[in-house]
Amino acid sequence: MEEEPTEERISFVAIDHSNFSDAIALKRPEDEDYVAPVLYSLAEAWLYRAEGSVDPFLACLDGKAIAFVMTHTQRSSRTLDIWRLLIPPESTNRGFGTRILKKLIAESRRSGAYDALELSYVPGNALAEHVYDKMGFIPTGDLDDGEIIMRLTL
Repeated sequence: MEEEPTEERISFVAIDHSNFSDAIALKRPEDEDYVAPVLYSLAEAWLYRAEGSVDPFLACLDGKAIAFVMTHTQRSSRTLDIWRLLIPPESTNRGFGTRILKKLIAESRRSGAYDALELSYVPGNALAEHVYDKMGFIPTGDLDDGEIIMRLTL
């Protein structure tokens, strides 16, 4: 019987030369196009490197990559934008999305650097909407490039 994957067993690891191949091996489900591929996301992060506000990283369970996450710090509004959360097919329906979000929320609160977290999802992505709602995110009424923005006040 497999042990429950708690937030304590999940770690966030910066992407570097040692785990780059692990990062780009994470693929979204074939029938799902809600989240940009990891390589595209890493290219976007590279574009913002001078700002130092975009952080791509791996969510790992006991050292094994289970998801790709990318955040964007909006310093002027003290908001952390969860820009990307890609969970590959082998990690879906195992509660990882919820646990990763719980850990992001806890770390953001603990840091004291943020007043809120924001994220967005493509209309029709019922699973994302359900998970974000369950975690306490509330729709702002705004759209970002057609995506519904949700906010969690810390």
